[in-house]
Amino acid sequence: MKSLLPALFVFCLVTSAQSQDSFTDTPVSDPEQRQLEWCFQYSNLLGYDINYISNPRLYMNISGWLGTPYRYSGNSRSGIDCSGFVAEMYEQCFQKKMNGTAKDMFDASTHLRRSELLEGDLVFFRIKNGRVSHVGIYLGQNKFVHSSTQNGVIISDLSEKYYDKYFYKGGRVGL
Repeated sequence: MKSLLPALFVFCLVTSAQSQDSFTDTPVSDPEQRQLEWCFQYSNLLGYDINYISNPRLYMNISGWLGTPYRYSGNSRSGIDCSGFVAEMYEQCFQKKMNGTAKDMFDASTHLRRSELLEGDLVFFRIKNGRVSHVGIYLGQNKFVHSSTQNGVIISDLSEKYYDKYFYKGGRVGL
């Protein structure tokens, strides 16, 4: 089931983008109500507790980036690195301007333990030479989205052996 989660997530988001009112029998005219319905559908299909999804815009924006290839210093849909992806999501979803490397983002955030993470917080990893070298966005229920060098923009689980080994700290930026 673990390996199917990202694919199912992409399918749900792409399907909803193609047919925005397909989840209901009657058209929904209120955009906030539509977002709540999408959020409810995502949570059911992905096995998420709907209470973990506080920013539907985040999930809708992620859907357009999933599968985007990794490119060092990239900042477009043709290729993006981890800090570029985080900066893009924070601007689109939280109207917060962020720049720099994963280390710069770490330095600009309030540091958190894993148990303190909330949706939208940053997750930092020390992969290269023991310093902060990777960043992603926490989604709740141990999941995070990031641009990986191997697979591009994906959703991963903090409890996966690799990420558990290199996880350093969470970070919160004033939103």
